[in-house]
Amino acid sequence: MDKIIKLIKNRSDIGAGTRGSDLGIDAIEIAAINQNSNYFNQFEFEDVKTHNQSIYDKNKSSFAKRIEHVVEQCTRVCTSVKHNLEENYFPIVLSGDHSSALGTLSGIKAAYPEQSIGVFWIDAHADLHSPYTSPSGNIHGMPLAAALANDNLSSRNTNDVSSETKQHWENMKNIGCKGPKIAAENLIYFGVRDTEEEEDRQIEKLQIKNYKVEEVRYRGLQKCVAEALGKLAHCEVLYISFDVDSMDCDMISYGTGTPVPKGFDQYEIIAIINQIIQTKKVVCIEFVEINPLLDTKGNKMAETAFEVLEAITLELVLDI
Repeated sequence: MDKIIKLIKNRSDIGAGTRGSDLGIDAIEIAAINQNSNYFNQFEFEDVKTHNQSIYDKNKSSFAKRIEHVVEQCTRVCTSVKHNLEENYFPIVLSGDHSSALGTLSGIKAAYPEQSIGVFWIDAHADLHSPYTSPSGNIHGMPLAAALANDNLSSRNTNDVSSETKQHWENMKNIGCKGPKIAAENLIYFGVRDTEEEEDRQIEKLQIKNYKVEEVRYRGLQKCVAEALGKLAHCEVLYISFDVDSMDCDMISYGTGTPVPKGFDQYEIIAIINQIIQTKKVVCIEFVEINPLLDTKGNKMAETAFEVLEAITLELVLDI
């Protein structure tokens, strides 16, 4: 194959509301060890420096918690992803919370500044909040708003954001390169089913397609993915972001920060990702939000995530 897979390990959870997703990578590695798999010995890896000690800092902004440190972390991830893409690696990014996906997207855009990036966001959540709309202030609910450079100032419920937070948010939107990293028409959701009113209005306004679980099962998974790929046929490169809360928490595990029932199973996730990989346009895949501290079934979420990781890696090896 032309590219070499490299694992980017980003053990950061400072964008989440609940601690523990920084342990997700180790939990996946333990799952591999318990299955007598040598997966993590097969590939080169890189550890991204983290700023997890910032969780002890007093929050300066209740509308964007630890934003200055999230900006720093996303910048580190951006630098790593950009460098590895330029060195002809295929990065599989294993992250803690989903805020770091902004860093990944920023790194892809920095590496491919003239090309359109298509995004498949496999998640229970839309992640379209900004500091102006977020009800929690947790930045793992904001990466797509930052990637789109969309403040959603038309929201009926606008937070009173401090000037300091506004500046950090501007810095966040301009990581890697100035301006948006993606266009709304190049973003497609799979499995989003837990949103707030402000996000729903943005999805409608920006006309972002969401393939809901029930639609995928009713119409057929292969047909829905093929249709989605058709919508992004003009995109030169593709990125897949897989949040484990896209899976059904009742069926799989509650080992994630914001579990939501009635999601996909792991076999559907594998089928979705593998069909996208077969286009040969995918340049990066990310796994996020495995939280073993919340798992009531031992290490079930990490074990399931590893099952997905092994299956899609095999497809990558065959298709890259």
